[in-house]
Amino acid sequence: MPEHQSRIEYLLDRYVNRSCTREELEELFIYINDGQHQEALSSFLDNYAEKAVAHTAPDLDYEHIYSQLIPPRSRIITFRRLAAAAVLLLLAGSAFWYLGQTGKQKPALAQADTIKNIHPGSNKATLTLADGTVVTLDSAGNQTIHQGNQSIKQQNGQLLYTGQGNTNSVHYNKLSTPRGGQFQLVLPDGTKVWLNSATTLRYPTAFTGTNRVVELEGQGYFEVAPNATHPFLVKVPSTHRDSMEVQVLGTGFDIMAYADEATVTTTLISGSVRVKEGNTLQTLQPGQQAVMDNDNHAITVRPADIQKVTAWKNGVFVFNNTALPAILREVARWYDVEIEYHASPSTELYGGGISRNLQLSSVLRLLEASGYNHLKLEGRKVIVLP
Repeated sequence: MPEHQSRIEYLLDRYVNRSCTREELEELFIYINDGQHQEALSSFLDNYAEKAVAHTAPDLDYEHIYSQLIPPRSRIITFRRLAAAAVLLLLAGSAFWYLGQTGKQKPALAQADTIKNIHPGSNKATLTLADGTVVTLDSAGNQTIHQGNQSIKQQNGQLLYTGQGNTNSVHYNKLSTPRGGQFQLVLPDGTKVWLNSATTLRYPTAFTGTNRVVELEGQGYFEVAPNATHPFLVKVPSTHRDSMEVQVLGTGFDIMAYADEATVTTTLISGSVRVKEGNTLQTLQPGQQAVMDNDNHAITVRPADIQKVTAWKNGVFVFNNTALPAILREVARWYDVEIEYHASPSTELYGGGISRNLQLSSVLRLLEASGYNHLKLEGRKVIVLP
């Protein structure tokens, strides 16, 4: 048996028996996220699943597992009291194990076996140049795009601008990810941007003037190249209000501004930003989040769940007291499916994490196993049933 396989099985066994340390748990997730140990992981989980079916599943300590995955904080529900909102933990492939209450019946799982596989999203986008030329980008493509005296290199799911372009006149490019796509970008000033699904970033080919200004629709994570004399501004346009601005000097932060969300959230990871909407100006400190209500434009500052906010960039869905509709909106954007409700979603809240590299069938199985709603897939439509 290969040494790494033996180590993985040891860690999984320690986890299942609630005896692993925090360090061992972190090591286990490194193996999981590596993606090169699927055979060892799947073998263990398949064996575990067979034992779980043949015998009574072990009475796992949900609170202990939850506290290992997500830092302790106020939780709306008690996992022992409400097994339907048990922690979602999917370690590899399509194998999973139930963290619900012992003896809980899950008739939906038989239906889930018939769900057709829909692949997760991948690195893909379209680049619209200043002259209107549209270039298709994907994870397999490596190319150099010439735009005047500027070169744009695409390599391994990233777009890199070299040179400042023509500084005598400002031209704009637009990078757009579809539903089921993501992409990375290095702007002419060295600022790094990660774009989530269904996102568009409009930016100049050269930053001139006092401010470095870009426009975002969707979700993006920014690591801004410091330049105290030329602040970085992210504008979030809307037809229903004045554009919201996030003013930056040099920092790491996330903005989520989807049209189908009720709020626009700006989460500061490091540095300092100011969020401006109309006459309202809020300054954030690291670990804080500004939430702007799209209806009344009010901005609320609150502590941020950094792990949840940045999880998409790290290839994971993370939920912390999250309602099913919010989860399904994320799922819909990443798997490029539509959500249709034939029943009201249950009010239970979910916590835990699921890899974004899984087939949609595995994600739906977990949501069914840990909640009251059935989820049926017809074509590219997920139907929520009682």
